Amino acid sequence: MASSTAMGLPGRLWSLTSRLTSFARPAAISSQAASTSTPLTSTRPFSSTPRAFASDGVNRSLPMKRTKRMLADRDPKIKIMDKAMYKLKFVPPPLRMGRNRYLRHWTIHRAWLLFRRQQRESRERELMQQYQSMHNACEELRLSRGPGLRDEGYLFRVAMEKKGVYRHGGVPIEYARPQTETPAREPWNHNWKR
Repeated sequence: MASSTAMGLPGRLWSLTSRLTSFARPAAISSQAASTSTPLTSTRPFSSTPRAFASDGVNRSLPMKRTKRMLADRDPKIKIMDKAMYKLKFVPPPLRMGRNRYLRHWTIHRAWLLFRRQQRESRERELMQQYQSMHNACEELRLSRGPGLRDEGYLFRVAMEKKGVYRHGGVPIEYARPQTETPAREPWNHNWKR
C-alpha cells in the first residue's frame, strides 16, 4: 500500500498496473535489471510512445517545493487582472436550491427589479417634467411681444443667443471640445528640466 501512495495511484489500480507490466516482461529479469538494460528509445509495455518521450523528467510522486515567489501573497491588482484576462480557473457550480429557498430567492430578485424600475421611472418622470417646463417657458417667450416696439419672438431670440453669459468673447459650452484635438504649437519641449 505504501508503494501505491508513493506513485499517486489508488491501491486497486496500482496492483492492476503492476500485474500487467509483470506479464509484459520476462519473469527471469527483475524490474531493476529491466529498467537499466532497456535503451532510452525502446517503447514501454502497452505503449507506442518511446521511453525518452514518455515523461517530461519531473517526478510527480514527490510533493512540489513551494518557492518564495509562490508563497508570497500576490498584489490584488494583479489577481484582478488575471481573473479578467484568463477568466476564472475555478468556475463555481450552479446554484442548486430547494423549492422554498428558490421561491424566496425569486421573490427577492423580483422585488429588487421592481424597486429599480420604480427608481428609473421616477427619475425619467422628473426629467420629463423639467423638459416640459423649459419647453413651456421657451414657447411663452417666443409668443410674447418684446419690450417697447419689439416684435414677437424678440425675447426668445435674445435668450437663445446667450450674449454675455460666457463672458466677453467666450465660447458656449455646447461648442467645447477636448483640447487634445488640435496639435500643439511645440510638439516636444527638449529644454524642459525638473
